[in-house]
Amino acid sequence: MAKISVFGIGYVGVVSAACLAQDGHRVVAVDVVADRVAMINAGQSPIVENGLGALIAAAVESGTLSATLDAQAAVHATEASYVCVGTPSNRDGSVGLGYISDVCGIIGRALATKSTFHSVIIRSTIVPGTMEDVCIPLLEAASGKKAGVDFGVGYYPEFLRESTAIADYYDPGLIVFGALDQPTFDLLILMTLDLPCVAHQVDLRTAEMVKYTSNAWRAVKVTFANEIGNIAKACGLDGQLVMRLLCGDKKVNLSAHFMRPGFAFGGSCLPKDVRALRQLAQAKDVAAPLMGAVLQANEDQIERAAKMVTDTGTTSVGLVGISFKAGTDDLRESPLAELAARLIAQGLDVQVYDPNVSIAHALDADAAGRGNDVVPDLRARMVPTIQALIDTSALLLVGNTYADATGPLSRAMQDQPMVDLTRLQAGIVSNGTYQGICW
Repeated sequence: MAKISVFGIGYVGVVSAACLAQDGHRVVAVDVVADRVAMINAGQSPIVENGLGALIAAAVESGTLSATLDAQAAVHATEASYVCVGTPSNRDGSVGLGYISDVCGIIGRALATKSTFHSVIIRSTIVPGTMEDVCIPLLEAASGKKAGVDFGVGYYPEFLRESTAIADYYDPGLIVFGALDQPTFDLLILMTLDLPCVAHQVDLRTAEMVKYTSNAWRAVKVTFANEIGNIAKACGLDGQLVMRLLCGDKKVNLSAHFMRPGFAFGGSCLPKDVRALRQLAQAKDVAAPLMGAVLQANEDQIERAAKMVTDTGTTSVGLVGISFKAGTDDLRESPLAELAARLIAQGLDVQVYDPNVSIAHALDADAAGRGNDVVPDLRARMVPTIQALIDTSALLLVGNTYADATGPLSRAMQDQPMVDLTRLQAGIVSNGTYQGICW
C-alpha cells in the first residue's frame, strides 16, 4: 500500500482521500482551512456527498486517514502528493492558477528538505501546457531539484460527478494519466490497477487536453439536448421523448463513428438538415445558436484546409478523393469539391484521383458526380491512377482514403509535401513537409 498526501480538501480532494484510505492506503489530507482539517480528524465530511461521511468516519477510525495544516510534514511522511485544489476562472475566462501555483511552491519547498524520491501528481483541471510551463518550473525553483529525475511528476485528471463521486471513483468511464518518469507511472498504475477500466498512459499535455475535452463535450451535449427540446416543444412535441429515442441508437448516434477529428462534413443529408432545423427554429421563434455554430464551424474547417494548402506556396495540387466520403461517387455538398473549387479560384492547378467518380464517369457521363455544380471542368481534371496523381503534383492533398492509394501515398509522403485531411496512417503527426489538419 502507498502513502499519499492529498492537497485540497474540496470536492475532488476529500473524495480522493477517503477512497484511497478505504482501499488501504495511508492518506494525509492537507488544507489551509483549519475547520476542514478538524472535521476530517473528527471523522466528519466537510462537504455533502452521498456515502462520504461513512467512508471518512471508517477511514479515520481505522487510522488510514488523517488531516493536517502542516504541508511539509505531510510531504515528508508520504511518497506521493495528489494536488486537488480549485482552478476557478479568471475574469477573462482563462483558467485561474493561483491555488495551483501556491501549492506547487509549498510542495517544492518541502521537497527541498526531503532526501527520498517523491511524486507530485496534479489532479486539478488545467489547460494543456500548464504542467510543463507552470507547475514543473515552480516545483523545480522551490525545491532546487530536477523534475523527472530528483522527484516525480504526473498529471491524473479526475472525472467525478458530484452526488455520484464515490461510485464514479470505483467505476470510472475513463482513466488517463501522464508522467515524466517511470516511478510515477508505476505508482499511478498501482493506484488504478483494480478499477474496471483501461488506464491510458499518455504524455502530460494529452492528459490535460482529455480533461477539458470531456467537460466541453458534456456541456455541448446538454446544450444540444436543450436546443432540440426547445424546437420540439415549439412544434408541439415532447423533446425528452425525441432525445430518448435518439439515444437508443448505439450504432451511429451514441458511438465513436463521428467523433474522429478531420475534415468537414458533407453529403446529401447533414448540411441541408442542419440548415432546415435552424430555419424551423427561426420560424418558430426559438433560439438555436448551436445549429448556426455547427454550420459555421464546418465552413471554417474547409477554409482551414484551403489555407494549409495555400500557405505552402504550391501551385500544383493532387487531390485524393472528391466525393463527400470514400465508397461513393456522390458529390452533393462535398466539402472536398468545395475545397477544390476554392483552390482553383485562387489560381492553383488541381488534379483529382477518385476511383468511384471515375467509374461513374465511365458508366454514364450525365449521372457522373451527382450534384457536381462546384468544380469547373471536373472530368478533365480526373487522373486514372494514384501514381499518375503523385507523379504530376507538387503537393498531395489527401481527402479520402482508398485501398490502392494507401501504399503509394505512404511512400510519397517521405519526400513529397502532403496535407492530410483524413489521416493516412494511424499515429502519424505533422512533421516537416507532412501536415495533418487536426494532428
